Amino acid sequence: MSKQTSGKKATGKRTPDARTGGTRTGGRGGGRVPAPATEPAATPADAGGASRAAEVSRRRLLGTVGAAGAAGLVAGGAGGALAAHAAQDPAPTALTSIGATEVAFRKTHATHQAGITTPLQATGHLVAFDLAPDADRKSAAALLRRWSRTAEELMAGRVPDADTGVALDAGPSSLTVTFGLGHSFFGRTGLTKRRPVQLDPLPDFSADALDPQRSNGDLWIQIGADDALVAFHALRALQKDAAGSARLRWQMNGFNRTPGATARPMTARNLMGQIDGTNNPKPSDQDFDERIFVGRDAEQAWMRGGSYAVVRRIRMLLDDWEKRSRHEQEKVIGRRKANGAPLTGGSETTPMRLDATGSDGLPVIPANAHARIAAPASNQGAALLRRPFSYHDGFREDGAPDAGLLFVCWQADPLRAFTQIQRKLDRGDALSPFLRHEASGLFAVPPAAEPGGYVGRPLLEG
Repeated sequence: MSKQTSGKKATGKRTPDARTGGTRTGGRGGGRVPAPATEPAATPADAGGASRAAEVSRRRLLGTVGAAGAAGLVAGGAGGALAAHAAQDPAPTALTSIGATEVAFRKTHATHQAGITTPLQATGHLVAFDLAPDADRKSAAALLRRWSRTAEELMAGRVPDADTGVALDAGPSSLTVTFGLGHSFFGRTGLTKRRPVQLDPLPDFSADALDPQRSNGDLWIQIGADDALVAFHALRALQKDAAGSARLRWQMNGFNRTPGATARPMTARNLMGQIDGTNNPKPSDQDFDERIFVGRDAEQAWMRGGSYAVVRRIRMLLDDWEKRSRHEQEKVIGRRKANGAPLTGGSETTPMRLDATGSDGLPVIPANAHARIAAPASNQGAALLRRPFSYHDGFREDGAPDAGLLFVCWQADPLRAFTQIQRKLDRGDALSPFLRHEASGLFAVPPAAEPGGYVGRPLLEG
């Protein structure tokens, strides 16, 4: 979860920022963020004024003197920057609320990895790797150790070794990096006896048109951030870390609405224009942890506190969908398009009255409406935490948009959640004719790394 602290003074101390509800930090490059207690603190290169001035990032100059003034300083060279810095308070200007928010990486702040209950970010990458042919348990451990170290640095807004400079001047921007292990990982590392039964392959569904080259994988990474360059920077750094140990299997890029783009926080909309995620379990629910995270009595101790991610690339047949009237679309979904309220009335959060009938004697929410079939009440209480990204990969040969949903859902047991719900949707969901499931993956996502450790260490070194 996000740490509620703010660094506004040159001393490096952080104080609560009630306005943003996040963490105010220095950015990559100029303003270095203090290292966590588990690592040595960063050491300034030079205590002299010239070195301090050289560390003033372009973003901070923009925040201090305005865009026009900063442009003039850049044109004037380093001397201009030095003069401007000398005339200003030496404390760097704080990053904006979007750039400053930091999400913790390690278990000292949350049992589970970031990117599961973290609020949806504006941009994301889903990527899978296969271990190199000669890889073994030891090399897999070394890779996850490197990845964990890099993720921690980037999520804190710090610059890793041999940095590409892609995200210089940016703050953490709510960056999260989440690691998962596929079914095949355990055979590759000689750990089949420690593979959870929850990782058994998903069954086939009638709507599936899956591309095996874009499905599954030994290792999976979910990257999310509120800045596209910060997200790409993380993707590139992790890809470089994998060199010689794992090769890219597939990558998918997604997006959501940018925080602050609406008058008030709201549930995400998908590319069909529908509010998506209304019935998500909430952390305040009494049984939230039981539904989403692996319990303390799990057979595989290394997964306790972790979760399982089902990943589906779902193409939306938008040309067909957009030919339907709004009234028809709302009947398919079972909710109003404008505000997500059920057809039985109220607001988005009003419970659906599944037994309500109209003057014609038919259910107000049709029997095959997506919201009805997917509801926990229709699935013996089964629920999952949906946390998707939309995607658009250009246009197909027929001119139709290659666009849809990078569906990511989280649960303690996929068989009792995703599989149960999808089987029911597969038998008569009114939305299914407008969707094509083109890729799929199931991954075990271990709990967050312990201080000084790395994600998956209890499995690989236990």
